Amino acid sequence: MQERRSINRVEFIANSVIVDKETLTRYYGQVKNISPLGIAITVDKRIPDLVGRDVIIVAETMIMYAEAVREDKEENGKKTLAFKSRKFTPDVLQYLFTQIGLEDASE
Repeated sequence: MQERRSINRVEFIANSVIVDKETLTRYYGQVKNISPLGIAITVDKRIPDLVGRDVIIVAETMIMYAEAVREDKEENGKKTLAFKSRKFTPDVLQYLFTQIGLEDASE
């Protein structure tokens, strides 16, 4: 029997922040498309290779824990990173809540 359902990516134009889980370095980009299973983000080509790294992505009303799985160079001095979503782990959630708590405390 052939599976008839599919999960396609849809265009979702939004600014985003990619946080490298290991170094906590932040990288800024522009979301191209998204699905429940992944996301593609265009970034400056000078951003280091993130393939194989765990990241946290924040884009408008969405937070995703993901792994960078592919990098495609573009002709305009940019590159597109493809990410596959991952299940949140307790340490990632703790990081998020700590960061949110720090911002709330400074206001």
